[in-house]
Amino acid sequence: METRAAVLERAGDEFVLQDVMVEEPRADEVVVRIEGVGLCHSDIVFAEGHRPYPMPAVLGHEGAGIVVSIGSEVTDFAPGDAVILGFSSCEACPRCDEGLPGYCADFAPLNFIGSRRDGTTAYRRGDTKVASHFFGQSSFARHAVTRAGNLVKVPETSLDLSLLGPLGCGIQTGAGAVMRALACAAGSSLVVVGGGSVGLSALMAGSVQGCATIILVEPMAERRALAMELGASATIDPLAGPLTEQILALLPGGADYIVDTTGRPDVATGALDSLAVHGTLALLGVPHDAAATIPLPLSRTMLRGHRVIGVVEGDSDQKTFIPELIALREAGRFPFDRLIRTFPLSQINEAIAAQARGECIKVVLLPDADGAEES
Repeated sequence: METRAAVLERAGDEFVLQDVMVEEPRADEVVVRIEGVGLCHSDIVFAEGHRPYPMPAVLGHEGAGIVVSIGSEVTDFAPGDAVILGFSSCEACPRCDEGLPGYCADFAPLNFIGSRRDGTTAYRRGDTKVASHFFGQSSFARHAVTRAGNLVKVPETSLDLSLLGPLGCGIQTGAGAVMRALACAAGSSLVVVGGGSVGLSALMAGSVQGCATIILVEPMAERRALAMELGASATIDPLAGPLTEQILALLPGGADYIVDTTGRPDVATGALDSLAVHGTLALLGVPHDAAATIPLPLSRTMLRGHRVIGVVEGDSDQKTFIPELIALREAGRFPFDRLIRTFPLSQINEAIAAQARGECIKVVLLPDADGAEES
């Protein structure tokens, strides 16, 4: 089958819409017609070459769409099913058995090698292999091939299917950090650093958890204003003064929980200095430098009972957590769709630039009509 995909020829290049051939699904795979796919910071990190990935490649890992065909061993899905595409896990290791598939023993080879485990790819352009299976899906395309284990059936919702893809990564990461990894207690204080889709999802999850004080740290005034509408108690402009001083001015005893979505060592260090006794700092942001570090004062950390945790995919089991988030949205408690702005897939480069300029919080790319011209 032929499909249209946004192909990245080399790291640092712009994406180009091209026709590629799509393989038939293997026994445990499913072909999904993509109706919408989110643009995530992780896509940009790989596209810019901060992490290695084979090229040419189709990236994209926040897809949602309709099942077109299934492999011979697939029993949980059928053609016509509406699905959200999440990350890939083995579903059999100790962490997967524990309901923490984001820490799967095979997470890296299942999500980041650019192919199936046997080296084959789902896409081909003439005689050239095109890397696929990014986060197990590579959904910057009209059709994606994914393992059935990646899929979550869409429960009844008033939202258009095309807008649900970001639940598969960025939104569940932010919300899961607060509702799963931290399990923030009602009446506690929460500081969220960064007003992107991950941060604002964490903020909304703080409201769901009943946090008494929720503070967003964000330099853009428009995002600070939106945060107040979404449940923030107060906001901080990090450009107005040292982060720790501003947090402690609002929370003299420090914050019970801090979620850092920036991936910046200087910001994480300031957040660590702002914790209350027995407070926890959750690190969600992917740093551009994979070797980035922060200082950890041993005596203070021990004496004040501080905890620093990394969080992948919100510590969530996507098959149960994504339907929970959709139900919260239907109940008016988690309006994540307010973060979304749509672009045609053919305008992916313009969308990346707009998101980098802060003109939109969460981009969702909608596949163009068949025969659309290259951007």
